[in-house]
Formats: sequence, C-alpha cells, structure tokens
Amino acid sequence: MTLPRFYPIFDSVDWLERALPLGVKFVQLRIKERDPDALRLDIRAGLAMARAHGAALVVNDHWQLAIEEGGDWLHLGQEDLDEADLPAIRRAGLKLGLSTHDHAELDRALALTPDYVALGPVYPTILKQMKWHQQGLARVTEWKGLVGNIPLVAIGGMSVDRAAGAFEAGADVVSAVTDITLNPDPEARMAEWLGVCA
Repeated sequence: MTLPRFYPIFDSVDWLERALPLGVKFVQLRIKERDPDALRLDIRAGLAMARAHGAALVVNDHWQLAIEEGGDWLHLGQEDLDEADLPAIRRAGLKLGLSTHDHAELDRALALTPDYVALGPVYPTILKQMKWHQQGLARVTEWKGLVGNIPLVAIGGMSVDRAAGAFEAGADVVSAVTDITLNPDPEARMAEWLGVCA
C-alpha cells in the first residue's frame, strides 16, 4: 500500500477545515477529552469533510465510533490495543495503524498485520509526556528493515526541515502536529509540508 507522505494529526475538526482544502490527503483526528455525543458528531463531520476532499481520515482511539460512523481508518496506541475489539475492527473493514516505541511493541504490532506502523518519538516532542526518549534516525532505518513493505510513519518532533532526513532514513510517511499547530501561519506551513512530501 502506498500512502501519502504527509500525515498531519489534529485535535479538532476546525483544523480539518483548514488542512483539507490545501490538498492534505491523509490526516488523523485525535480527540482525547470530549463529550461522547459531541465526539460522535466530530467524527461524523470529519469523515464527511475528508470524503468531500478525496482524503482519508484516520480516527484515533475511538474504534467503536469509527465502526459505527463508517470510518475507513483507525489508529491505536499500545494501551488502546488492550481494550479494542480487533476482530470487530477487522470485520468492519477498517484499515489499522499502530504506534510502536520498542521491539516488544513492534512485535505485537506486526502480529496484527497493520496497514502502517508508526515509530516515535523520532525527535524530542513537546506534545505529550512520554517514557521513551527520542528514537533517532538510526532507529527509523532499523524499523524499516523490520517492517518491510508495511508503510512506516515517523512521528515526534518532526518539522519541515527534518522531513528529508526521515525519508532518507527509511520512513514512508512523516507525521506532524505542533510544527503546524504552533506555527504563526499554519496554512503556509502545511503548504511547505506538501511541497517537501510531494
């Protein structure tokens, strides 16, 4: 499977409204704290918006809602795997992306035949507190050797300037969060990303 090389992650539908018209084709909606009814409406709106722009929306964590709302993609962290009904997810036809940070997690992920594997944090990240230190580009290269043809997503501290190095190290896709959301001109930054990931 070939995925778009630029994969931004956003915490609200508002960001999708800004990103999708620019030509973003693969995007994750990661909403953590939200009223369940509002969350359902957000996922529904995000899926409709993505489809209207010919893009794929990846729902983070909320596998039941992704199934019920007819989603196409789901991303799960390792903790979420403990709670998720993987047979139900597969029966629903959802494509699955999984987070990995060490060899044990990668082994677990590969046993589930994911549609992509994410490795992070490649660089230090301010997005969330993590028990893992930066993985570095050498780990990206190692991971690509282990996942083979499965798309590898580099995430964590990624910026436009660091994208080329991640691709050279073996990443198929680069994911960005704060490099966009904290930028004074997010639309211009996304345009830069689309350029370096073309």
